[in-house]
Amino acid sequence: MRKDILLKLYEYGELNQTKLMSFCGLNNVKHREILDDMVSKELIIRTDEQWGNTTVIKYKASEKGMAILRELLEPYEELFPRSMEEKSKDGKSP
Repeated sequence: MRKDILLKLYEYGELNQTKLMSFCGLNNVKHREILDDMVSKELIIRTDEQWGNTTVIKYKASEKGMAILRELLEPYEELFPRSMEEKSKDGKSP
């Protein structure tokens, strides 16, 4: 689950909590502690934004989280390189 969260934040940059949980197939109530744990370990960054009377919680991957993600993905990419077409569609390389 943690890897999926980091991958989605890498892919989209910054996501609010609802979208992040939805994209990862997680439940806000059941899986919130995973996000809190990742924040406490400095893998992701949480920001709270006020929108009128509502607080929107947003997450993005930290430098530490991105470094770990690169360590996981680079050996995989070396073993199973993507075609040039896939790389151009993605536009990113970890």
